[in-house]
Amino acid sequence: MSEILDVEQALLLLELEPPFDQRAVQLARRRQAKRWHPDLAPAGKQVEHERHLKAINRAADQLESLAEGSRGGRVSANAVRASAAAARAARAEAGRRAYEAEQRAREHAAERERHDPFGDRVPDHSVVHRYARCLSYPEWGVGSVTGIFFSGEGDDVQQWARMKFQVGVRTVPAGSLQFVDFSKPDAGADRVQRFMTAAQHAMAEGDFPLAAQRLVYARDAEPANAAVLRLMTVAFWQAGNLPAAARAMRDWARVEGERPTPHRYASRIYEDMGAIPLAAEAADRAAARAPRDASAWERVGRMRLRLMERRGALEALERARELGPTVEGLLDLALARQLSGDVGGEVSACHDATLLDADSAEAWARYAHALARTDRVSEAIAACERALAVGPDAEVDTLLAHLREVEARVLPQSAAA
Repeated sequence: MSEILDVEQALLLLELEPPFDQRAVQLARRRQAKRWHPDLAPAGKQVEHERHLKAINRAADQLESLAEGSRGGRVSANAVRASAAAARAARAEAGRRAYEAEQRAREHAAERERHDPFGDRVPDHSVVHRYARCLSYPEWGVGSVTGIFFSGEGDDVQQWARMKFQVGVRTVPAGSLQFVDFSKPDAGADRVQRFMTAAQHAMAEGDFPLAAQRLVYARDAEPANAAVLRLMTVAFWQAGNLPAAARAMRDWARVEGERPTPHRYASRIYEDMGAIPLAAEAADRAAARAPRDASAWERVGRMRLRLMERRGALEALERARELGPTVEGLLDLALARQLSGDVGGEVSACHDATLLDADSAEAWARYAHALARTDRVSEAIAACERALAVGPDAEVDTLLAHLREVEARVLPQSAAA
């Protein structure tokens, strides 16, 4: 039992109810002393009685001191409740801190078990160099070798190095180390190569935030390295950090502004950010630098459509159609024709899309909807049936049912005529 009791615990020990004064505490002490005196204990329980009586006396001393210092020599029930609430809060806070300390200790133990499996073994100190980098994780910086260990037998012997980095102790394969000679300066190209290689490994594993962090170190070594800036743009973009991707892209565009590639990435990144006017401007720059690239003109047309600039969209999409049509580009052109009120142009673009990819359900569905806006009912029905043969589509089902009703009404009228 703790040496210091709160008021609530002391009252429980003395079986005393508030309010109380010194006289009530004295009477309670005598009552409990008669009940828990060691001479009255059963055989073998004298020690328990003695310990309990000591606790009762401590509690009584505490309550008498409290009553003596209270106004009028009497402690009210409200004062007891306030003191008990404060004591409970203090116990809760102490419990929380103890739990957090235990969690930190467990995390530290888990961290050590994961990264320092040889921590309790005597190392082989016959290592010539002391300072080294881990090529797989260059962001750890330069660490000091605290020991070399071996595992396995025969041809499966593997050498490990226990390294002390700023991030903590790590156990790494000795073959992944690059020892540091501080008498020679560390060339920027070497740092770029280390971090580029590590970033490519992280991207291959799908860890794009880690790859971006490593590429920042490579960029700091050579700020105008186009390969680093390009890879960093992709890493931030894939990691979902669009503002950082935009900043990296702008740095890249300053270095290779005459090439279309950074402007293509800029258009896509700005589009993901919802900045459609900026995406359209970047698409214009990419098309201006690659005028024979059909995909660049398709993106220009798509951005113009999103800005509801029909004329600019038609010009760009028609140019893409001449250079190298695609299903997506032709369907965007069909949409631009539809918004301009040119049903014939819409039907023509959708028809070309079906010729380009006869198995495209979207192309056949758009073709059917375009024909439905004309008087070519039988062709629209055939397009609906072809679209449904490629894949299910609830809208096409509804359109087909409507077209068959229209056809049923048109045929009797034609027969009567």
